[in-house]
Parts: sequence; C-alpha cells; structure tokens
Amino acid sequence: MTMDSLSTLENKITRSISPENFTGEKGKGGMCEPREGNAHRAARDLGRGWKVNPYIILKPGETFTICDIAGSGIINHIWLTPTGRWRNTILRMYWDDQENPSVESPVGDFFGMGWNEYAQLSSLAVCVNPGSAFNCYWPMPFRKRARMTLTNLAEEPVTMYYQIDYCLCAIAPEEAYFHARFRRTNPLPYREVYTILDAVRGKGKYVGTYMAWGVNNRGWWGEGEIKFYMDGDRDFPTICGTGTEDYFCGSYNFEDPKTHDRYVPFTTPYAGLHQVITPDTLYGSQFRFGMYRWHITDPIYFEQDLKVTIQALGWREGGRYLPLQDDLASVAYWYQQLPTAPFPALPDKDYLEVI
Repeated sequence: MTMDSLSTLENKITRSISPENFTGEKGKGGMCEPREGNAHRAARDLGRGWKVNPYIILKPGETFTICDIAGSGIINHIWLTPTGRWRNTILRMYWDDQENPSVESPVGDFFGMGWNEYAQLSSLAVCVNPGSAFNCYWPMPFRKRARMTLTNLAEEPVTMYYQIDYCLCAIAPEEAYFHARFRRTNPLPYREVYTILDAVRGKGKYVGTYMAWGVNNRGWWGEGEIKFYMDGDRDFPTICGTGTEDYFCGSYNFEDPKTHDRYVPFTTPYAGLHQVITPDTLYGSQFRFGMYRWHITDPIYFEQDLKVTIQALGWREGGRYLPLQDDLASVAYWYQQLPTAPFPALPDKDYLEVI
C-alpha cells in the first residue's frame, strides 16, 4: 500500500487481533467478562466493554499463541509493548501449517532493540517509539494459516500489550513469505568473519539487516566489509561492501564531521545508527551500537541460495587492519517460498543475555 493507491478499493476484509479480541472475529472485540480480564480491578466500576483485558501476562517458561489466523491474507502491522529483558522473550512466526518457524528472534532484536535499552527508531519497516512501543510494517502474506507465538525464557512474568492488524484476501502466486533469523556470537573468534545468514535455499529476496554491535576493543571498529554470496558463490561473493558504516548508509566512522569527538546517531526510512550507548565511569565499560539497513528500494534477489557475512575489523599499529573479537548479534530479514529449512537451535538464556 502506497499513498497513491489509498483511494483504490480492493477486495479485502480488515481484521485485528489483540487481547481484547484473541481471534479477530467480526463483532467480537471487547467482550471479556470483568471477572475474567487482567484489568478487572481497574474496570470493576464500569464493567464489560471498558478495557477489561487489554494485555496478557506471560508466565515464566510459557509459550503463548498471540495469533492464529485461518485462510489467506496479509499481516500489515504488528504493535507490542514487552516488559522485562527483551532478549528473554522469543517471537516465532509460522506460515501455512509449517512445523518449523519462518521467523525466530528475541523480540528486542527483531524490532532493533537488541541491547534491552530504548532508542528511537523511525523507519518504514520498523518503528520504536517512547515507552516500549514496538511497531513492525513488513508485509507478511499467508495462504492457509498464520500463527505467531511468544515464549518467556525469564524467571519473571512478562506483561504484553499487542495488536496484529491484517487483511483477509487472495494472495497472488508470486507473493513470497516473510522470514527473519537471529544470530549472536560473543566474542567473535580472532580472524573469523561473522555470519549474518546462511543455509538459505531456493528463490527469494533479501530485504534487511539489523545489528547489535558491542565493541570489545579501543578504537574504530567498522572497517569490515559485508559480503553477499549468492547462487553458487563459494570463495568470493557477488556483492562486496566497502565498510561497515558504508553498508549502513553512513560514512567516515559515523563521526561528527565538525568536532570529530563523538558518534552521531541517525534514523531514516531505510537505514540508521539509531542507538549509541556510551561507556559510563563505572560498570558500563563498552560502546554498544544498534544499526539497521532496509533493502526496500534495493532488494537483493537470489535464485538458488544466499549467505551473508560481515567482517569485524579495526586498526592496529603500523596502519594495519586488526581483526576484532566483538560481541555481535543480528537479525536477517528476507522473503522466499516455503518450505522453510529448520533454523539452528537458539542459544540458551545465559548465552542470549546482554552482559
């Protein structure tokens, strides 16, 4: 949907799922009985229909299905507001009765908040707004069924407001399925490259990268090149970048061009260094960064297979490159046809932890 198509009438039915209407059925919103809702005390004087159940509570270890839609359609918007440590809540999405998820990521990283700290993110695909208002606008078509779950890995309950906006409609044969996959390596072994995505088989298009980059060395950390190996590439890629900040649509170390004494955060429709966490004078001893690049106007098409890597590279004495051993996490976003190959198992809670 674009501005110039808003006036076009289409054969679509709008629906929305939230804790006030778990199924999205027509005329079924706000029906929770006061005694059954999580906000029953706040609504006790007003009764049914007065914000009785606007949120869910995820118990420790619980997996909760936040949507299960039958038929064909497209999810246009997801909004949710997690509490607790965002790495401890895992988001999964399943399309068309698949056993394996096509999306699997900690909820914070999926929405560009891998460091468990708020930073404004204002882009076309993802927006994070004050509080913990996580918004996703990636279009997510499905033909038979769409199912999403949240799993709480923490030892404390998580409160979650959410809303999933979608349309029931026919889906064209050429429409592919949304995918997203999380990875983390801490620390990156010396002289190894970081793999953002691999083991993708079939035809598709790569549409975005988020990275949470924790620096474990002094000095500049972003000389490394991103590389896209596609359609049989082995030793050398078809697409090779020129530097980390270059790929994320910045330049010259993300420095203030006048003072050269600080990083300058930015958030734009397609790319950003939206989060710069600076060291304090005690326990917060490392720089940490959040960056995104959406290939909305320049998707990377592949026919057979895809692998994406990035180097962690700084400088050492004598003007030589220094392979870094940083704390790297990422989410790769792409579209392809089903079936989705099984993802490797996510790390356990201790390895996921922001430390």
